[in-house]
Amino acid sequence: MHDQKTHTLTLALRRVALLILTVGSTAIAASLMSQVMAAHGLGLIGIAGVALFTISFGWLAISFWTAVFGFMVRLIGGDPASLTVDASNPLGVRTAVVMPIYNEDPLRVSAGLEATLVGLERTGEGAHFDFFVLSDTRDAVHGQAERRMVEGLRRRHAAGGIKIFYRRRVKNVGRKAGNIEDFVKRWGNAYAHMVVLDADSVMSGETIVSLARLMEGHPDAGIIQTLPVPANRETAFARILQFSSRLYGPVLASGLAFWTGGAGNYYGHNAIIRIAAFARHCGLPVLPGGAPLGGEILSHDFVEAAMITGAGYKVWIVPELAGSYEEMPANVIDYATRDRRWCQGNMQHSRLLSFPGLRLMGRLHLSMGVASYLTSPLWLALLSLSTADAVQRAIEGPVYFKPGFNLFPNWPVATDFQINLLLVMTLVALFLPKIMGLLLVVFSPARRRPYGGLMGLLPSVLIETIFSTLLAPIMMLFQSLFVTAAFSGRSVAWEAQPRDDRGLSWREGLKRHAGQTLLGLAWAGSVFWIAPGFFWWLTPIFAGLAVAIPLSVLSSRSSLGLKLKHWGLFLTPEETRPPAELRRLRRALNRGLDAGEPPTGEQEEENLAPEENGVAMGNAPWPEKKPMVPEGVRDPA
Repeated sequence: MHDQKTHTLTLALRRVALLILTVGSTAIAASLMSQVMAAHGLGLIGIAGVALFTISFGWLAISFWTAVFGFMVRLIGGDPASLTVDASNPLGVRTAVVMPIYNEDPLRVSAGLEATLVGLERTGEGAHFDFFVLSDTRDAVHGQAERRMVEGLRRRHAAGGIKIFYRRRVKNVGRKAGNIEDFVKRWGNAYAHMVVLDADSVMSGETIVSLARLMEGHPDAGIIQTLPVPANRETAFARILQFSSRLYGPVLASGLAFWTGGAGNYYGHNAIIRIAAFARHCGLPVLPGGAPLGGEILSHDFVEAAMITGAGYKVWIVPELAGSYEEMPANVIDYATRDRRWCQGNMQHSRLLSFPGLRLMGRLHLSMGVASYLTSPLWLALLSLSTADAVQRAIEGPVYFKPGFNLFPNWPVATDFQINLLLVMTLVALFLPKIMGLLLVVFSPARRRPYGGLMGLLPSVLIETIFSTLLAPIMMLFQSLFVTAAFSGRSVAWEAQPRDDRGLSWREGLKRHAGQTLLGLAWAGSVFWIAPGFFWWLTPIFAGLAVAIPLSVLSSRSSLGLKLKHWGLFLTPEETRPPAELRRLRRALNRGLDAGEPPTGEQEEENLAPEENGVAMGNAPWPEKKPMVPEGVRDPA
């Protein structure tokens, strides 16, 4: 009890510190901005600009101070309040490893499962795990290829002690969340936990066993989330993102874990879930109204984390647990396409903020998901208002005498100090987290060697900074359109994601980025003509939009990515010192799919599954409820 009180007090102090630092730094920045805007009269444009800047800087400040906390945690070697694995405890219950798939390449699915299966077999704990391939593929021919893939896996691993099952739904009700729900209702009673993988996930056997041990050792844990590391992509775009995520991501993840404690978040994959808690409390509601903001919830993971913490269970983020991998989109367009689906799902979360039964931290995570996309249109609005203000001042010139009687002229107030200090604060908030990630690596020869040493690491950081600066305004426009589409009733289709190193043609680049380029050139030309002094402040925005087409097309090239690799740029430890599971993945991909004999006959639903032993999913209290409990399935509660 004493340890629990100490932990609660420590966590409260951490959150108070984050709140004070975030509010304090935002208040200082907002004060400086208001002084700058008020120097020539604070009209409606100025007031709106200060308000938008305050919101945008506040979001930036949360990320900055989270990174500072994460840097401190990494610097001292870990958070003493985080979960620890007791390897001496034997596993006592069974865990299902489930992979929901939808029109995926059977070869890639098979290779990822192969790499994970072999690692789990070699731990000697394979008897405690079963694998489920949960297909939502609609096409029967594609479904038969998946079934042959699973039959090949079962044949190759018949002696390993791990059972592999396959189930295909013809009607993919509820998308991925419905797929997982169907598994829980049909087979959940047979397992204490489930490890959820995406179609591009790979996890080491040791990591899966550690997750199961953590769950058994912490009965109040509902979800334990690892930090998936991007790997295996070869295009220049993906290699740059893999590098930045690998170098800077752990700092942010450790900071987030530092102040969220047992009220962390769930990212939908590469995590372990307590099935009983999930079944009782994570039945998703159907939102009133139609898509895109109503209907079935598109982004389920944040919601499930909020619901399970609302029921009293803990959700832990454990970034120190290695051996968890995923893949990045290969180009800007595929990255933006995935982002649009996430955007629509997160906009739905705005309707769940008043949902009954959620706790403060759950609502905060949902709010942060919404804010992560609303910041783009807010940033665009701030830039537009700033441009309008600069143009208006340039046209009107300095006003020394206001209308009416003036005893003295209204001399312009110099605000160079405020402007420079505001610029420094913004640059520090933007770039210091990158510098902190670099500092954790650069002074250790053993840590920097897998990144290509100093000669590879430092140029990579410089180029990545320039690339991300140019990419930011492109994604700002994309996300602003996505938010507008969501609130104007245009829904996104749920399709399979491209999983290969797809390069973009110049035609596709022109089609998707021509509007952005024309906007950037027109914007830049107008500002340079009317208010040339303001032009240089917006140069990073103009530059990114002006080069959007070549940046998108050229960065999608695998040939350029391989050249960067040859030059020792954007290397990561998973590439220079690939772990066993990633080496097995590559070998399996090179070997190709070992398919069995084609199945005979037609089935409405194809199964290579065990006897059903399901759990009834609990209903979520929303006016329009989704039918969740099939007739005849017993409720463990």
